Amino acid sequence: DEIEAELRKLPGNNYEFIQPIQMRFNELIAGVRSDVAVKVFGDDMDVLESTGKAIEKVLETIPGASDVKQEQVTGLPVLSIQMDRGAMARYGLNVTDIQEVVRVAIGGQEAGQIFEGDRRFDLVVRLPEEVRTDIEQLKQIPIPLPGDGAVNGRVNYIPLGVVAKFELAPGPNQVSREDGKRHTIITANVRGRDIGSFVSEAEVAIRENVAIPPGYWTTWGGQFEQMISATRRLQIVVPVALLLILALLFASFGNLKDALLVFTGVPLALTGGILALWLRGIPLSISAAVGFIALSGVAVLNGLVMISVIQSLRHEGRSLDVAVREGAISRLRPVLMTALVASLGFVPLALATGTGAEVQRPLATVVIGGIISSTMLTLVVLPVLYRMFHRDVPVATREEEATALIPVED
Repeated sequence: DEIEAELRKLPGNNYEFIQPIQMRFNELIAGVRSDVAVKVFGDDMDVLESTGKAIEKVLETIPGASDVKQEQVTGLPVLSIQMDRGAMARYGLNVTDIQEVVRVAIGGQEAGQIFEGDRRFDLVVRLPEEVRTDIEQLKQIPIPLPGDGAVNGRVNYIPLGVVAKFELAPGPNQVSREDGKRHTIITANVRGRDIGSFVSEAEVAIRENVAIPPGYWTTWGGQFEQMISATRRLQIVVPVALLLILALLFASFGNLKDALLVFTGVPLALTGGILALWLRGIPLSISAAVGFIALSGVAVLNGLVMISVIQSLRHEGRSLDVAVREGAISRLRPVLMTALVASLGFVPLALATGTGAEVQRPLATVVIGGIISSTMLTLVVLPVLYRMFHRDVPVATREEEATALIPVED
């Protein structure tokens, strides 16, 4: 903020605040340096520029938008030399005669080669720089007249300005293309909110306030492209991870009831992670989603330890209430140790402010908040749920199981 306040005092410049490595990756992956970009495709450069300006004004009104700007597509001074057909006809000149002189004088013509050892360079002859940038001097370039070199007593040369009109006007600064189509790009960085909600709000605002001509269309780029791609992958990875956890729980207990009972730790853990993000004002991001996957494993692990001990006590002959009470008390310290190790280990990441903090803080915040809520479930709610679901389910003791396995002889 302090740097921006000082730089804004210098007129005529556009500034963009971004991390250098992040900028390079954005440019390599998406072709733009900013967080999000709106690409306007079409044919006419004037229409592209006017549409881009309208979109730029709309983006500036969206909360969280900063460093909004349209790429510079015009403003480059272009010198146009227009032939005066009437004057050319009076002097018997054609376009080729004049164009050849202009090409040699301004563009230059190869006059030979220069050799330096095994290297070879073309020797080009043209007017000096101070003449090529001076329109009044360019108008004095002599144009040879055809025939005997004299018309009505005139000399055999006439100035270029007699048969041509010079015009210095702004022209295209660059012509960008993608997939064979011209486009212009409006870029913006997002501060204080997540990119997903920013793009959703901006899409609605552009649709309502910008009239895009027929034959022209817009697409979104920048980090938003990577977010969409990562979101699609997570839509597959997260359900698969949860199903694998449930399958492992079923394999461990041998019945779906206990597996689902332990699996209830996942929703409460997710609730705690979301609440922690809300309390810290951190938007939901891809790194936070990865933290939810790691959190699910920790939450299920504590529940698995608790239920396994309770079932072991019941097999030893304890009643349901006694087994639940003794199991919850005996597993209090191991569950708290597991939770404290996992949560305290993420505290430095949750408080990070250096390089990579934008990735570390959401992930660590989710894990810490989710572990706190899942630990409460494991220590308080899970024993109660186990008692409710196993109230009418008898469990054979180990002696009864052993007796049932002894063969009976006649």
